[in-house]
Amino acid sequence: MAAKITVSLPPSLLLRLDRLARKWETTRSGAVAELLRRSEQEEIEKEMEEGYTALSENSREEAETFLPAQYEVLTRNGH
Repeated sequence: MAAKITVSLPPSLLLRLDRLARKWETTRSGAVAELLRRSEQEEIEKEMEEGYTALSENSREEAETFLPAQYEVLTRNGH
Protein backbone atom coordinates (compact mmCIF):
# COMPACT_ATOMS: atom_id res chain seq x y z
CA MET A 1 0.00 0.00 0.00
CA ALA A 2 1.32 3.43 -0.91
CA ALA A 3 1.63 6.21 1.64
CA LYS A 4 0.75 9.79 0.82
CA ILE A 5 3.27 12.51 1.59
CA THR A 6 3.59 16.19 0.87
CA VAL A 7 6.82 17.52 -0.62
CA SER A 8 7.74 21.13 -1.23
CA LEU A 9 10.06 21.80 -4.15
CA PRO A 10 11.53 24.98 -5.59
CA PRO A 11 10.14 25.84 -9.05
CA SER A 12 13.24 24.65 -10.90
CA LEU A 13 13.04 21.17 -9.35
CA LEU A 14 9.31 20.98 -9.94
CA LEU A 15 9.90 21.73 -13.63
CA ARG A 16 12.55 19.00 -13.70
CA LEU A 17 10.18 16.57 -12.02
CA ASP A 18 7.44 17.39 -14.53
CA ARG A 19 9.86 16.85 -17.44
CA LEU A 20 10.88 13.46 -16.04
CA ALA A 21 7.26 12.47 -15.48
CA ARG A 22 6.44 13.29 -19.11
CA LYS A 23 9.58 11.52 -20.37
CA TRP A 24 8.80 8.38 -18.35
CA GLU A 25 5.08 8.67 -19.13
CA THR A 26 4.07 8.67 -15.48
CA THR A 27 2.80 10.97 -12.76
CA ARG A 28 4.86 13.14 -10.46
CA SER A 29 4.50 10.45 -7.81
CA GLY A 30 5.66 7.86 -10.30
CA ALA A 31 8.68 9.97 -11.24
CA VAL A 32 9.65 10.43 -7.59
CA ALA A 33 9.32 6.68 -7.00
CA GLU A 34 11.44 5.97 -10.10
CA LEU A 35 14.12 8.41 -8.94
CA LEU A 36 14.24 6.68 -5.56
CA ARG A 37 14.46 3.23 -7.19
CA ARG A 38 17.29 4.42 -9.42
CA SER A 39 19.11 5.93 -6.45
CA GLU A 40 18.83 2.65 -4.56
CA GLN A 41 20.07 0.69 -7.59
CA GLU A 42 23.07 3.04 -7.91
CA GLU A 43 23.95 2.43 -4.25
CA ILE A 44 23.74 -1.34 -4.72
CA GLU A 45 25.90 -1.18 -7.85
CA LYS A 46 28.48 1.00 -6.08
CA GLU A 47 28.66 -1.43 -3.13
CA MET A 48 29.07 -4.36 -5.53
CA GLU A 49 31.81 -2.54 -7.44
CA GLU A 50 33.65 -1.81 -4.19
CA GLY A 51 33.30 -5.46 -3.15
CA TYR A 52 34.60 -6.76 -6.48
CA THR A 53 37.49 -4.31 -6.36
CA ALA A 54 38.45 -5.49 -2.87
CA LEU A 55 38.16 -9.14 -3.96
CA SER A 56 40.31 -8.44 -7.00
CA GLU A 57 43.00 -6.78 -4.87
CA ASN A 58 42.92 -9.71 -2.45
CA SER A 59 43.28 -12.21 -5.32
CA ARG A 60 46.20 -10.23 -6.76
CA GLU A 61 47.95 -10.16 -3.38
CA GLU A 62 47.45 -13.91 -2.96
CA ALA A 63 48.85 -14.54 -6.44
CA GLU A 64 51.90 -12.40 -5.72
CA THR A 65 52.46 -14.37 -2.51
CA PHE A 66 51.88 -17.92 -3.72
CA LEU A 67 52.90 -18.00 -7.39
CA PRO A 68 56.64 -17.63 -6.70
CA ALA A 69 56.48 -20.55 -4.25
CA GLN A 70 54.57 -22.67 -6.75
CA TYR A 71 57.07 -21.81 -9.46
CA GLU A 72 59.92 -22.84 -7.17
CA VAL A 73 58.29 -26.19 -6.44
CA LEU A 74 57.64 -26.85 -10.13
CA THR A 75 61.13 -25.93 -11.26
CA ARG A 76 62.72 -27.93 -8.44
CA ASN A 77 60.83 -31.04 -9.53
CA GLY A 78 61.94 -30.69 -13.14
CA HIS A 79 58.65 -29.51 -14.60
